[in-house]
Amino acid sequence: MQAPEPTTTGAAVPQAAGVRGAAGRTADPAATTHAAHPARAADRPDRAGAVHGDHGSQGDHGSRAAPSADADVLVVGAGPAGSTAAAHLARAGLDVLVLEKATFPRPKVCGDGFTPRGMKQIIDLGIDCSERNGWLHNRGLRVVAGGVSLDLPWPTLSSFPDFGAVRPRQDFDELLVRHAEQQGARLREATTVTAAVTDERSGRVLGVEGHEGPDRRPVSYRAPLTLACDGVSARVALSLGIAKDDRKPLGVAVRRYYESPRTHDDHLETHLEIWDRSDPEHPRLLPGYGWIFGMGDGTSNVGLGVLATDRTGGSWDYRALLRSWLEGLPEDWGYREANAVGGIGGAALPMGFNRTPHYRPGLLLVGDAGGMVNPLNGEGIAYAMESATVAARCTVQALARSGDSREAALAAYPGEISRALGRYYRLGAVAARLIGNPTVMRVATRHGLPRRSVMQALLKLLANLYDDPTTSTDRKEGEWSDRVLGALTRLTPAL
Repeated sequence: MQAPEPTTTGAAVPQAAGVRGAAGRTADPAATTHAAHPARAADRPDRAGAVHGDHGSQGDHGSRAAPSADADVLVVGAGPAGSTAAAHLARAGLDVLVLEKATFPRPKVCGDGFTPRGMKQIIDLGIDCSERNGWLHNRGLRVVAGGVSLDLPWPTLSSFPDFGAVRPRQDFDELLVRHAEQQGARLREATTVTAAVTDERSGRVLGVEGHEGPDRRPVSYRAPLTLACDGVSARVALSLGIAKDDRKPLGVAVRRYYESPRTHDDHLETHLEIWDRSDPEHPRLLPGYGWIFGMGDGTSNVGLGVLATDRTGGSWDYRALLRSWLEGLPEDWGYREANAVGGIGGAALPMGFNRTPHYRPGLLLVGDAGGMVNPLNGEGIAYAMESATVAARCTVQALARSGDSREAALAAYPGEISRALGRYYRLGAVAARLIGNPTVMRVATRHGLPRRSVMQALLKLLANLYDDPTTSTDRKEGEWSDRVLGALTRLTPAL
């Protein structure tokens, strides 16, 4: 379905007092005339046949958007967070407009690996994640440290499937957004959002503004609610002065594809010891990990995730560090310059809720925009999708209501995210610092790796894969590691 023509900033549209862009400039009001919008909400029937501008014909949801709004919900960004939220919202009957700066297909720097936690989110969306549909499944995680390699199967849990997978982000992201479109979401590609538009008096977010297409035509959109799913750039949040918290962990990931005989591997592989040997006389163990994920197409995705927490250690050349690490791996694996496919890509990993508040009136921060990468293993996709699911649930509830009740439903979002992830993220940040300590790492390698039960528990902690031990079933049948990790999580204060 074609998205509506946006309000063009600077067009002959009456401006309303009290509505400003993030830079303080008066923006087009939410109640702009229909003459400037050939396909406004009032002209769009929803899937039940109701007209969005007809406030008396909204089925179970009641009044959602004003007749002049472009949608019920604006979703900024069509990555895993944005597309997941859009799919859930559209499936619930809301009119969703997704604004994406790129055009599909488009590449993304990522490990391309999915743990069972991520696969659960994909299954919940109703996406076919079978191998016949292009997914390469894996059975577990291979942990390498101190010269020891140990294959650990994904645990059998009630909450998550017992398999992970790999799929290139260039393909996966398009698969997700097309799924959202199939549910009824509308997509505008090549649309870069640069700032939120707020009400001058209340500060409530009324929509967004930016530019569209190769000619960078100024555009503006309005909706009762905006979900900022714009990734680590977090332009919407930054336009409102919501800065990242430098006290929270921040990671950096670099990756490259290589032609390799290890392309078919039934385990994701992680290396817990990453040494910076740029000064051979004084090598140092970095707080991070390496990965090798066979892609099944003749290549491997190989990369590093490093916690940028060592403020006294100076800056690191992450690309040089990746090359140095790969030079230390067996040559017959193929991870050498002659076998490289493309260049080295890099990206920041915003971790542990490093950007808050996750809600301010009219706006929810979702996924990387809210700093929701796992601080222990650098996994972002699963948590982007989880937070999007929570955001969608709160949004559906809110837009079925009005007044204080609507606001209460939206204000519940940060608390729900904190309850779901806050304790684990605090625990993960502590564990990540311990793993990054050379002394702790040596002791763990010497005494932990030889003990499979200990390493299986470590896998559950690393991947955040353990059943909730608070139910009677799990108390009876859960493994000791589930009970220990569950107790540690419950005792840890939430972020």
